[in-house]
Amino acid sequence: MKNIFYILFFLNFSVVFSQNGDDFVKRIKAINNKTIIFYNVDGVDFSSQTFSNDFSEKGLKKLYKKYDIKETDIKIKDENLSFNNFYVAKSVNITDNINQVNSYYFVENKNKTVTIIWFGYFDKVNKEFERKYVNRIINNEIPKDVFEATTIGSIDFAGRKIELGSNCYWTNINTVQCPYYGEMNWSVHQTYESAKNSVDNQFNVTKSKKGGKVISEEEVDVIFEGTETKSKKVIYDFTGVKSLLAGMSGGKTLTIYYVACEVRGNYVSCCMSFWNNDTITENGLAPLLEEVMQLKK
Repeated sequence: MKNIFYILFFLNFSVVFSQNGDDFVKRIKAINNKTIIFYNVDGVDFSSQTFSNDFSEKGLKKLYKKYDIKETDIKIKDENLSFNNFYVAKSVNITDNINQVNSYYFVENKNKTVTIIWFGYFDKVNKEFERKYVNRIINNEIPKDVFEATTIGSIDFAGRKIELGSNCYWTNINTVQCPYYGEMNWSVHQTYESAKNSVDNQFNVTKSKKGGKVISEEEVDVIFEGTETKSKKVIYDFTGVKSLLAGMSGGKTLTIYYVACEVRGNYVSCCMSFWNNDTITENGLAPLLEEVMQLKK
């Protein structure tokens, strides 16, 4: 199996709710791949990248092109930010009921060059959330201890250390793949509503994709991080379908579990999956999934 699961799960976004006085360091995670820093908190993926361009018409024009910002796209200065900036928002229709928001901030940083901060999530633009994290990034307020190593030995899963070994790797921020042992993505939220929206959006977006069909959908009882809860279990069939996803994995059916649950004082959204040709234990799950969840008997 390759990084193909990213096709299904890269849209790990959700509605973001107003969070005043939140203890964000317990929920945020980041990875620095040397050129781009990736972040995830409250179901939202975002990133920052700093360039040597100065904050001028000429310098910005090159960066607009790099980020596929057209001349016709409206560029607005956000007066609520204390530094020079231009803001661009784009919305893409994913399904009949879901729009993906992409927000771009072109910011003059303290070194007088340009930092670009991107946010991606579903539904409506949340300016309060975006401004909060633009400020935290530009003011260097993201603690170093929330950064994960680019090579996996262990992971911090919502406040619990899990040893995985070198066979597993990141395919995105808070998204781990262990070949033939399963994959999962997760996010830590301040509210249950935010976590539930995140897994609902992932399910709806995945269900709308072409290349496979849902052959089973049910709610099952599970124990997730020690808490009894419900999970949506969905099986996708790729038999006879010319799909890159199925072709590269070698599998015919993909089983996905969607969970939103309280964990150690916060709320976690988690999407876990495995192929029918992965290693499956006597308990009916792939080994990676069993690190965080058990089926209730």
